Amino acid sequence: MRAVGTGVSAARVRVVHGMSPEVGVVVRVVRSGQVDVGVLLRALRDRGLNYDPAEVRRPAWTFDVHRHELGREAVGPPVEGGLWWRARSLVAGYEFSPPEIVRAYYEPGSQLPGRDMLLQARLPGLRFLMGVRVTGVRDETSAERTTWGWGYQTLEGHLERGRVDYALVKHHATGRVEFVARSHSQLHPRAPWWMRWGWRWFGRRVQLRFYRRAGQRLHRLVHDPVAVAPTTLERAVGWGVSVPDPVT
Repeated sequence: MRAVGTGVSAARVRVVHGMSPEVGVVVRVVRSGQVDVGVLLRALRDRGLNYDPAEVRRPAWTFDVHRHELGREAVGPPVEGGLWWRARSLVAGYEFSPPEIVRAYYEPGSQLPGRDMLLQARLPGLRFLMGVRVTGVRDETSAERTTWGWGYQTLEGHLERGRVDYALVKHHATGRVEFVARSHSQLHPRAPWWMRWGWRWFGRRVQLRFYRRAGQRLHRLVHDPVAVAPTTLERAVGWGVSVPDPVT
């Protein structure tokens, strides 16, 4: 199993059930040190999307486009070993994700199309563990630009509903390389009251900070000639709690 930006020791999952005020909504709370991410990741295989794409429309859904210029290389198609290709390998591995906000787990041998990923959204003392699936890979070349990227959609149990597409674009005429993130999303309508309250106060700010930091991180990684392994080091947090599948 590949963990982007973190190391986790496997342990049995001890689950404590808590009932939210909404009838029938059960929230599982787990001590962070007792989460077996492998079990949670494999459980995603049989899950479907948690929304119907036909539902997506304004104003109930939020639409975002974030662009980050990574730099320039020689004009024309991507140069082998150049900026675009270096960035592509990072985008393919989700290495642009700021680990202080979101970390991801997936099977390292899995093909990108159809790949299940367990995302760990991180707040102080609290971790949300939620599943997504890569449902599209984009690989296009025209006279004007070369575009490569992929997108995922949220699975049952996710706190949000929606889709995110990441693309790496090389503009042939200028040599400019940019990283583009497009998304449509909404908080799950069945999210319990305390999640809705938290989302109203800081969820959107964290969401925007993720996209801003993702662009900054990719820019730094693609220009940094020195490799560091591991890229991050996480201390075990015994007092924190995790919430697998926030909306069930």
